[in-house]
Formats: sequence, C-alpha cells, structure tokens
Amino acid sequence: MAEPPSRAWQRMLSGRRLDLLDPSPLDVEIEDIAHGLARVARWNGQTKGEHAFSVAQHCVLVERLAAELNPRLGREARLMALLHDAPEYVVGDLISPFKAAVGIDYKDFELRLLAAIHLRFGLPPKAPTPLPAVFRKADVLAAYYEATQLAGFEQAEAKRYFGTPPKALKTPRLVPLATQEAQAQFLERFRRLS
Repeated sequence: MAEPPSRAWQRMLSGRRLDLLDPSPLDVEIEDIAHGLARVARWNGQTKGEHAFSVAQHCVLVERLAAELNPRLGREARLMALLHDAPEYVVGDLISPFKAAVGIDYKDFELRLLAAIHLRFGLPPKAPTPLPAVFRKADVLAAYYEATQLAGFEQAEAKRYFGTPPKALKTPRLVPLATQEAQAQFLERFRRLS
C-alpha cells in the first residue's frame, strides 16, 4: 500500500490552507498573521513579566525604530518593516543560533513566504535596496532593547552581541502584553499603514 503524500500546508483559523513550499498570496490573511505572531514568543519565552514578549510586539517595535532611524521612510517601507518577521506566524521564531544549526536554507524558505505576504498586501515581493539594511539595523536594535529589558542580558553583554544603540534614539520601555493586546496592537499598526 502506498504511503499518503506528506502534508506541506498549514490550515489557518480563517479557513485558508497555506502551502508552505509554494505559498500563494491568496492564502494570506492579516488576521491570521496577527493571531499567530501574538502567540509566538521572542527569546523562546525566556523573558521577564507575566506575559511573553511576542513577535507581534517585536514587529511593532522594529517598525517604530526603522522610522526613527530613517524619518523619511514612506508608508510602504514602514509596512514592510512591520511585516519583516510575518513568516513566523506559520514557522515560529527560531532563535538565530538554532537557525544556523538547522542546516537547511531556512532563510530562503522564510523569504518565499515573505514574498507571498508582501504581494498579498500590494508590496513588492522583495524590499528594494537599501530597505533591508534599515530593517536589519532596527531589528538588531530591537534585540538589544529586548535583551537588556526583558531577557536578562547585562548591557555590556548586549553591546557585544547587538552593538550600542545610537544616543539620539529614544529608549523604548518594553512591557510584554497579553496575547489579545499584542494582536490588537499589531492589527492597529497594520491598518494605519495600509
């Protein structure tokens, strides 16, 4: 008897079936993204507070930091910054050391999913240069603030891994939100930017 084919799709609460190997923009819904990201913990949940600091909150923080680093960013670029980790609504948030150890081209997998997400919301499949560098810098800054305020890093250790934040930036005060609040915050930012 032949073995059934392996399933490579994820069923979403919206009813959509997202093919992970060949994602279609037609199967992407912002409510599914917000729902998933609000339930994925940064730092594998190893953060202070009653609630985990979610990827949804992280995305809002990165969008804010990207805009602070580059005040001329337009609405479309800010929306791309907000969605920079959107693939994690399906694949979770693997910490960087684990991604490096996995041994598959994990980044390529994430980029295919991100391209489908971008297309769904009227964005170019790939962020044009120099935006990825801006998003990466904001992402690393967010990691520094998360590490020092929530994940138990001393400032010297965080500076060694993430660098020193520019003095001109306003230091955000990070408070992990309950799942529903994080989801609502992400959706509000999305709606304001789209």
